[in-house]
Amino acid sequence: MAPRRRSVHREHGIERPDPYVWLRDRNDPATRAYLAAENAYTEAMLAPSEALRQRLYDEMLERIEQSDHTVPFPWGPFLYYSRTEEGLAYARVCRRPREAGPPGSSPDAAEQVLVDCNAWAEGRAYFELADYELDPSHRFLATLVDPRGDEQHVLEVLDLSTGQRLPDRIEGVSDDVVWSADGRMLFYVRLDETMRPYRVMRHELGTPTEDDVLVHHEPDEAFYVGLGTTRSRRFLVMMLDSRVTSEVRLWPAAHPTDVPWVVAPRREGVEYSVTHHGDRLLVVTNEDATDFKVMAVPLGNPARENWVEHLPHCPGVKIDAVHAFAHHLVVAKREQGLPVLAVESLDDGARHDIALPESVYDVWLGTNLEWDTRSLRIGYTSLVTPHSVFDYHMDTRRLRRLKQVKVRGYDPSRYRCERIEARAADGTAVPVSLVYRADLDRSRPQPTLLIGYGAYGHANDPTFSSGRVSLLERGMIVAIAHVRGGGEMGRPWYEAGRLRHKPNTFSDFIACAEMLVERGMTEPRRLAIRGASAGGLLVGAVLNARPDLFGAAVADVPFVDVLTTMFDATLPLTVLEYDEWGDPNDHEGYEVIVSYSPYDNVRAQAYPPMLVLAGLSDPRVGYWEPAKWVAKLRATATGSAPLLLHTNMEAGHGGASDRYEALWESARWYAFVLDQLDAAAA
Repeated sequence: MAPRRRSVHREHGIERPDPYVWLRDRNDPATRAYLAAENAYTEAMLAPSEALRQRLYDEMLERIEQSDHTVPFPWGPFLYYSRTEEGLAYARVCRRPREAGPPGSSPDAAEQVLVDCNAWAEGRAYFELADYELDPSHRFLATLVDPRGDEQHVLEVLDLSTGQRLPDRIEGVSDDVVWSADGRMLFYVRLDETMRPYRVMRHELGTPTEDDVLVHHEPDEAFYVGLGTTRSRRFLVMMLDSRVTSEVRLWPAAHPTDVPWVVAPRREGVEYSVTHHGDRLLVVTNEDATDFKVMAVPLGNPARENWVEHLPHCPGVKIDAVHAFAHHLVVAKREQGLPVLAVESLDDGARHDIALPESVYDVWLGTNLEWDTRSLRIGYTSLVTPHSVFDYHMDTRRLRRLKQVKVRGYDPSRYRCERIEARAADGTAVPVSLVYRADLDRSRPQPTLLIGYGAYGHANDPTFSSGRVSLLERGMIVAIAHVRGGGEMGRPWYEAGRLRHKPNTFSDFIACAEMLVERGMTEPRRLAIRGASAGGLLVGAVLNARPDLFGAAVADVPFVDVLTTMFDATLPLTVLEYDEWGDPNDHEGYEVIVSYSPYDNVRAQAYPPMLVLAGLSDPRVGYWEPAKWVAKLRATATGSAPLLLHTNMEAGHGGASDRYEALWESARWYAFVLDQLDAAAA
């Protein structure tokens, strides 16, 4: 067994001990043995709640319609959908001729299974069909498979006329692929040694992959490359983005060997995205517009002096994207903390927001591949409404529900949701979304789960969870803290929770917890918290600051060794993340990060019971971060609360890929929370 290494980091004249750095060596047998021992210890500690876990799993499984299919989306001569079957862990990707109608309307012989993920996953511990892309003729299907959970994808091409895989196979690529208009060429993105998508390559079907042509190499380590197509199908799109700066390049799908041209050269701090309509481009940009505006740009001469304002900047209303159709534009925006879809008719210029049935909800654009359509496919949910699919007629303004995910035994009238506010230390109002059983006695403290994220401008919107019903039925309140650093309240909300303002994220969350206690909804011993990834960082930071405020905590793939990671430019994402967390090589950046980095701020104090989850193949948060954190907590914390670590040895950042195993993983942390809060009784 290899000797355990110790380390002391020296930065800015300061020594920082790191006694658990040896855990980073995944190939060291000692590391594997340590993680296996931790898993065994966690299972032993959770054994008293095993019956509860099984009961939760059975309940959650019973609510799911195991044999089901998605609402088909139309494209060309086909309807495309996926379906699941009871007992099978993965979905099948299918299509039917349009004239055959939707699934169930004609004999199954009309169905063509494009990808049976169950067959592809056979013999694998992990399998994810990350994306697939059809060529314009609908004959060839490019698939991107993640076989390990490390997000290094394998690109393959199926000939749908024969069902055979072509010899064209490329490993180590991102999850983006696009086709040329004639279906002869496809474009993909290579990953560098830090997992950064950095090279766009062109591949011609039937040719050796070593002959693939380099289209673009992005040398700036702060930028990553993405690919797409305009809905008009006229242009291929290359997106070059850092966290705060953008550059978009286009080239004709009908002329795939052309050199991509730049819409607007990158400028530090200026972000933009592009869509195409007719003889113009529509550009969503934050240039001189904190919450973004929309500019119309002549296709033939996109120089900035030719840009004309189409939708002005409106402070407090953030424009996220514009989607172009033949007769309409659809604007995705955020207003008063909620997502909004707005429609503009290109026939008469009339504009309206799509009216939705609830006051607290989430809505998003579904799969809309048709260009010449007046029907818009949207997704919708709320804390009490299961995920639903609607078609919205953009002229008549009629909203027609096509499907709501069936949740067996669920009655939405039994539950209530609302949005309240906490006051941060600086007086800022922080929204909190709540869901609870309608008959719950809120005059006395109840077991409560508070969830948070607060990073990257990502909005943690209120969505339905059928599994969460098991918590609500046991009298729990579930709350979502919409803290600064997220995108719920527009771009300024994000800016107020990143870089030197990052501590606002944590103090906001503490204010939300204190508000729930002050209102008598809960009490510290009955208040659990959970966060994943950057939300796990949030959990770690607030536990160091106020361990007395919480009765239990779950940190899922938590980014907790922030300082060490941000000093290591060889790790995936580090340089890309400087614009989010700061560069610790700069003294000011160091001072901010070291003030909250959970691993570096563990203290000799009593922490609440904790369950920490990791994935061995995780490229975003190295498994060693949660492992080191728990080890340091065990060595430092006072008290006797259980501090548990479980590492999925066959998965990455997203956990198990098998839908049944994923449900079992959820049942583990649900049982832990319920047990710690004395809320296990059904």
